[in-house]
Amino acid sequence: MELSPSGDLIARVMVVGEKRALAVSRIKTGESVFAASIGETKVRDLRWIGEERILITTSQTHSLPLLGVPRSELFFGMMLELKTKEIVQVLRATPDVLATLYGGAAVRRTSQGDAVFARGVNVLTGQIDLHRINLSSGRGRSVSAMDRDTEDYVLNAEGEVIAESRYVERHGRWSLHLREGWRLRQAWAVDAALDTPSLVGMGRSANTVIVSARRPDLSDTAESETGHVLFEVDVASGDWVRLPFERHPTRLIHHPRTGLLIGGGYQDEDGVGYEFLDAAAGRRWQAIARAFPGKAPQLISWTDALNLVVVFIDTGESGVYQLIDFDAGEANIVAEAYPTIPAEQVGLVRPISYTAADGLEIPGYLTLPPGVETPTNLPLIVLAHGGPAARDVAGFDYWAQALASRGYAVLQPNFRGSSGYGRAFMEAGYGEWGRKMQTDLSDGVRWLAAEGVIDPARVCIVGGSYGGYAAMAGLTIDKEPYRCAVSVNGVSDLRRMVNRVANRQGERNSHAVRYWNRFMGAEKLNDRALDALSPAMLTDQVEGPLLLIHGKNDTVVNIEQSRVMADAMRRAGKPVELVELESEDHWLSRPETRQRMLRETVRFLTAHNPVD
Repeated sequence: MELSPSGDLIARVMVVGEKRALAVSRIKTGESVFAASIGETKVRDLRWIGEERILITTSQTHSLPLLGVPRSELFFGMMLELKTKEIVQVLRATPDVLATLYGGAAVRRTSQGDAVFARGVNVLTGQIDLHRINLSSGRGRSVSAMDRDTEDYVLNAEGEVIAESRYVERHGRWSLHLREGWRLRQAWAVDAALDTPSLVGMGRSANTVIVSARRPDLSDTAESETGHVLFEVDVASGDWVRLPFERHPTRLIHHPRTGLLIGGGYQDEDGVGYEFLDAAAGRRWQAIARAFPGKAPQLISWTDALNLVVVFIDTGESGVYQLIDFDAGEANIVAEAYPTIPAEQVGLVRPISYTAADGLEIPGYLTLPPGVETPTNLPLIVLAHGGPAARDVAGFDYWAQALASRGYAVLQPNFRGSSGYGRAFMEAGYGEWGRKMQTDLSDGVRWLAAEGVIDPARVCIVGGSYGGYAAMAGLTIDKEPYRCAVSVNGVSDLRRMVNRVANRQGERNSHAVRYWNRFMGAEKLNDRALDALSPAMLTDQVEGPLLLIHGKNDTVVNIEQSRVMADAMRRAGKPVELVELESEDHWLSRPETRQRMLRETVRFLTAHNPVD
């Protein structure tokens, strides 16, 4: 959902039945300006280009065998002109350049009007150039030749590259390059095999950029899980200044018109919080927070003048989108997150905390069946999040609520290694796949049983991605609490997964390989010690039934991970089901297959862990 710069129009992607639709309407009158079905198109982003066009970023799962690109999620830019209803593809008809986005597309408000920039790959030379896009034709004109190791770049208000970051995978060398006249000069470099710095965007002025990095010579405080601090770097002088945030934000907020940094957002146990460095924006946000006390409003979009703001409000049900009009002094609901789900079918979500076996405090959430306020002896589903460097948050979770609506209590632990709880908590998860990250889950089961909340004889474990691994490990490694498991797009063979990452990237010592080895506890590529932590190697230990669900187009965890597990279960004579989701990716992006995943999960749990 995105407001136009003036606030006259609002664009949104909606799900109608099992298909998506793009709709544009006038805010004051509700008059429809554009509406069309976009079928199963996976829309990843919407951005206004002035008042007359919208940049729609989509993705598709494809391979490019002629260029040696394996099956991947490829991104495309489409520009919709509202007056003519015509759509042109970004980089279309650009000589020798693929019409795929390399790192996304950017919209900049320049003195000549809004402009679109995108990186494209030359199919003949492999050169990656930054192109300025003709808004009428989609054709790109090269404005900057970028290094093959370029990761990110920052454009000023005129669309000029003022900074680049580069990373040499094999050597783990990260460098910052700043504009000096007509060229870029290396201003700083550091060896960073892991926890690499990042170039984030423009700073508080037009001649500064933001870098997230470890600089113990400038700051001895490590604010994030990676030990990084946010710095503002002067492009002309190269001077670094620490940004005056009281908390380390996980999201930076830039002014919709100028692109300058104005604030940041972070996640805590109460929801999303914000801190603004720009006084005017800060006053606006304080007024919004006062209008919705205890609701943790989430910023979605606002106009150039900051006078109209769309926020998401967690109502304790499925949540609503509110349009705040500061000029009129009013707020109105413009959309509901899940309009077909009645309030009485939404279960209560409680923040909880318990102590793991080694004394570490584990936070999380417990979702209760609708209408239950004093839980006693309930059947339980442990729902493990993916990542694993991610976290569950307060508020409506469609997966947890679907299970709770069937009568289950749902435990979502933020086990060690989860993000959002500081560097020490993150590092406590390194090397703990199948070890303490797993027992953190079962410790939560034992705590709920001791409290009388759940029946310890009626517990199953469910999860997706890393959570799918945890589900399978719940039947093979730390299996005492669980009578069944459901893995969605999960990892069953750790060594096979890391080897595949290395083969796809053509680099045995890539950043991704180093990252996974650290989390899994491997000392090298193809470390056979990982077999002892791989559920596919341990199926002789299984005592309960397993449901495997996997998207055929998953480019993060290949479907072979579920097929290998299913084969191993069958060879061991263990009960297993495998459901393959046609045309589905790692994120369950298609509404119909997401619904099928829920139906299959509920069917399986009802059979093997009945509520009654």
